[in-house]
Amino acid sequence: MQDKVCFRYNVCVGRCSAFFLLAFIRTVIPESPSSHTWSNPLNLKSVDMASVSAPAQTAPVPAAALQRGIVKMVLSGCAIIVRGQPRGGPPPERQINLSNIRAGAIARRAAQGQPDTKDTPDEPWAFQAREFLRKKLIGKEVCFTVEIKTSLGREYGMVYLGKDTSGENIAESLVNEGFATVRREGIRGNNPEQARLCELEDQSKASKKGMWSEGGGTHTIRDLKYTLENPRNFVDSLHQKPINAIIEHVRDGSVVRALLLPDYYLVTVMLSGVKCPTFKREADGTETPEPFAAEAKFFTESRLLQRDVQIILESCHNQVILGTILHPNGNITELLLKEGFARCVDWSMAVYTQGAEKLRAAERSAKERKVRIWKDYVAPTANLDQKDRQFVAKVMQVVNADALVVKLNSGEYKTIHLSSIRPPRTEGEEKNKDKDKRFRPLYDIPYMFEAREFLRKKLIGKKVNVTVDYIRAATGPGEGTPAFAERTCATVTIGGINIAEALVSKGLATVIRYRQDDDQRSSHYDELLAAEARAIKNGKGLHSKKEVPIHRVADISGETQKAKQFLPFLQRAGRSEAVVEYVFSGSRLKLYMPKETCLITFLLAGIECPRSSRNMPGGMQAAEPFSDEAMLFTKELVLQREVEVEVESMDKAGNFIGWLHIEGVNLSVALVENALSKVHFTAERSPYYKALVSVEEVCRQRKEKIWANYEEKPVEEVVHVSEEKERVTNYRPVYVTEIADTLHFYAQDVETGGQLESLMETMRAEIAAHPPVEGSYGARRGDYCLAKFADGEWYRARVEKVESPAKVHVFYIDYGNREVVSSTRLAAMPPAFSTRTLPAQATEYTFAFIQVPQDEDARADVVDCVVRDIQNSQCLLNVEYSGATCPHVTIQFGDTKDDVGLGLVKEGLVMVDVRKEKHLQKMVTEYLNSQESAKSARLNIWRYGDFRADDADEFGYSR
Repeated sequence: MQDKVCFRYNVCVGRCSAFFLLAFIRTVIPESPSSHTWSNPLNLKSVDMASVSAPAQTAPVPAAALQRGIVKMVLSGCAIIVRGQPRGGPPPERQINLSNIRAGAIARRAAQGQPDTKDTPDEPWAFQAREFLRKKLIGKEVCFTVEIKTSLGREYGMVYLGKDTSGENIAESLVNEGFATVRREGIRGNNPEQARLCELEDQSKASKKGMWSEGGGTHTIRDLKYTLENPRNFVDSLHQKPINAIIEHVRDGSVVRALLLPDYYLVTVMLSGVKCPTFKREADGTETPEPFAAEAKFFTESRLLQRDVQIILESCHNQVILGTILHPNGNITELLLKEGFARCVDWSMAVYTQGAEKLRAAERSAKERKVRIWKDYVAPTANLDQKDRQFVAKVMQVVNADALVVKLNSGEYKTIHLSSIRPPRTEGEEKNKDKDKRFRPLYDIPYMFEAREFLRKKLIGKKVNVTVDYIRAATGPGEGTPAFAERTCATVTIGGINIAEALVSKGLATVIRYRQDDDQRSSHYDELLAAEARAIKNGKGLHSKKEVPIHRVADISGETQKAKQFLPFLQRAGRSEAVVEYVFSGSRLKLYMPKETCLITFLLAGIECPRSSRNMPGGMQAAEPFSDEAMLFTKELVLQREVEVEVESMDKAGNFIGWLHIEGVNLSVALVENALSKVHFTAERSPYYKALVSVEEVCRQRKEKIWANYEEKPVEEVVHVSEEKERVTNYRPVYVTEIADTLHFYAQDVETGGQLESLMETMRAEIAAHPPVEGSYGARRGDYCLAKFADGEWYRARVEKVESPAKVHVFYIDYGNREVVSSTRLAAMPPAFSTRTLPAQATEYTFAFIQVPQDEDARADVVDCVVRDIQNSQCLLNVEYSGATCPHVTIQFGDTKDDVGLGLVKEGLVMVDVRKEKHLQKMVTEYLNSQESAKSARLNIWRYGDFRADDADEFGYSR
């Protein structure tokens, strides 16, 4: 057996007088007080070598001097290797053969690569002799004398257990137990030591001890097994139970050759979870040690070589057996890490059965002390103060499945990324997604929504413990990779639960794999790997073989037509559940409605909140005072929280207006109470008006925030405001261009008609001079463009929806009509003809005091009548009151000045919408009288009498 490091020795393979191979002699150093002591966590005894000069090259050596050392290894029943005391590295060694005796040869494996050679078995009682010495001498201090040194350098002498010759004579003990024979051919009559050996041998023969017993000793020959046909099955058959073993050889600090008892399997075992520096074999056959390789090997040798241990065989990876060696005085794996002789390895850490956290803690201790292989180590968070490494913070937002926005105790906001995990993602998403459909990662990436919801429900608004593991430096954009800003990566725990581990265990994230020398990873990396292994085994989340969940979420923000269709459902639903996805300003939010699976833009009713800065056609509009404070207040209170909303109406842009409640708090009232909003007059008819006015009055009196510069108005002005309002009539000429099926219509102001005609002439002349390239324009919802109408002329338009390049929904902004066209009939709008030059000329209106019948045939009759009467004609228009989507107006014929709406009521085509405003009561009464006349005459919708339900408002029914 040959040690493969820089200290080589040969195994004793025969009798001491004739069968030893060439041994490498190490001169023993002089005895002196040790200036350096080696760390010995296993508490094994170590002493200095005795001082003596090397024996002369002649034999015999007169007056042999006494020398001392520690037994490193027992080669056979008559040969040992003795080492000195380490000083700054592994100590010198020398082989000592016992004089005047012979012991059986230990089994030897056939030389590799030489098919002619065969395995040599043990000689009878050879292994028992070796074991007798091993148990007696390994790690113990001995003293010895060198009597003969052969020309080949082999040394023979006497060995005594202890510090002097008064100790046990090892040769005599072997002979006395019948494990060795005396070489009588070289005995001299005047040598008392040799005479003593002969006497002991005779006594042993008489007592039939050892080899002198009956039977010939065949039962003492081991059946050594050098190879395993199926290592994996062998390891699995042991079920990770400790098995007794003897460490026969140490290849390096983390790889040993062990003899498994009692079946005598000789196996190579690599320590699970760690790796020590190794010896690299060069092309010429020499070995070059890596830094600290020799020291790591000596550390393991001095504690385990030829010791009785227990081994847990834990796994088999590529025919390499992984295991943990248990010694009564400690775990060598942990000690190697603690002393800086090894580093943790992820690939085998997963099979370690004694607690991976202990190995990480031992490695962390060595790193902190910068010992041995970690002498140049720099911690990932070395530049951070302790208060920045560990802190408690409140989670304000979940950015995606691996990032959080937290609020520190100082009030500062900080983005934290969960260490060592990767959120769900789609490979090649840009190639797979529909080019005509806007990609929304939260809903389109499988399991991204589930991961976000898991974090949102568990963390939002809660205080968490944050431990910063590392800071990932900013990276610039590369080929195919985006740029990333600097990221603070940390372990986040709440109630003792590691959030990243919980996320991975549910299959909602994966663990990032690192290079072995990359220390920028989670401090609980092993737990993450174990959690991922469980998720894979149980087929959870991303690892499931089932179909991935699909989230079809309709975004109706800004979709006026869809919003109109959706409004009645939300109004009838009363309070609806929602989740606040985004906060645009203090009173403008984006909500996710889980029951309806849609996204809407929601405006808080009843208040007037300071506006944030925004980009307007005339340039950037500055933010109003306290707009940022209002937005921050709303964010902290409702962002990503579950709320309830009451929808009352919607504006002309398709935004819903209503009240938002969170845990019993009305957000509109809360903003007013904190002096961040004012009460709007539209709140007068709401049930929350009194609460709004009362808290506003308190803030006004305290002159807080937006009320800081408030001054009381004179009493006379208040009296003037409270006077009864009268109906204002200001009829202006308009040109009706389009009438919709809902009886809404679009009209142009006659005053600006000349400007429109001039712009259209100039625009068409320029297009004729520079015609656009067909198909060059890429339509996007909300863009202004030019569209070619069925008459072959170009008009200004706005893109409302893009189904496909062949189906683009456009709205002609100067005329109010809509059309579905191909993208080849669209072109970019030159800046000279944009809405900044001339605003859109078609304005949407609807008839005041009128209710359109629900019956489709009756409604069609009304629309046909109105189209016949006023479309493409000039009329007079007066705005009576505002509505949810557009102004409500009365319109008169241009020539007769007759009220068009009143005419529809008289003809029995529509019903009256009763308004309760005092200044409109004269008009309402006139309309109601006309309706009664039509009912009496049984005209059109009244031909079968009054068809309305008894609980209608007109019959005095109050809900």
